[in-house]
Amino acid sequence: IMALTRLGPNQSVNLASNVTGTLPVANGGTALTSGFVNGGGVTEADQWRVTSDFTPAGYVTANWERNDTNFDKIGTGMSESSGVFTFGATGIYSVDWDIVNVINGNSRELQTRIFMTTNDSAYTAICENGSFIQQTDSNNTYGMGHANAIVDITNTSTHKVKMYFQNTGSAGNCKGSSSLNLCWATFTRLGD
Repeated sequence: IMALTRLGPNQSVNLASNVTGTLPVANGGTALTSGFVNGGGVTEADQWRVTSDFTPAGYVTANWERNDTNFDKIGTGMSESSGVFTFGATGIYSVDWDIVNVINGNSRELQTRIFMTTNDSAYTAICENGSFIQQTDSNNTYGMGHANAIVDITNTSTHKVKMYFQNTGSAGNCKGSSSLNLCWATFTRLGD
């Protein structure tokens, strides 16, 4: 039997040469010492934005671009066609849709929705956020819309999403830009 020696405050044990067998995993540990990909976390993340102002009228189908300002996607990323977003990989995703709406007047409801299909045909709303704008002076008034859904993408050919925004009340515009996010969608793969 080996005698145990107490270590001083500036001493250490070389585990690679002085310990045999398999070390237990520390409480809360992962047991991984190498092979991490992106820190072992997010494997898909992408962000798209609308590049020009538009009048809210339902599905947002035009002027989408991938964020190209101090940004780079992780993984395959999303693809977009006429406002329909296709996922680059299967998995559980968080989908966020944010808009900035400008009105010179009042609007009783700003409808921010995300729609999804699981058969590449019929779309159903999977979340909605309703807000309103009340004008407090004679200038433009700004409102923000946000919708979020966590979705299970089991087939990238049939499971797709598209963004929706409707303003009921005074005519207004959603803001767009090719240099900063004013109306944008974010897609983050959370796991398998």
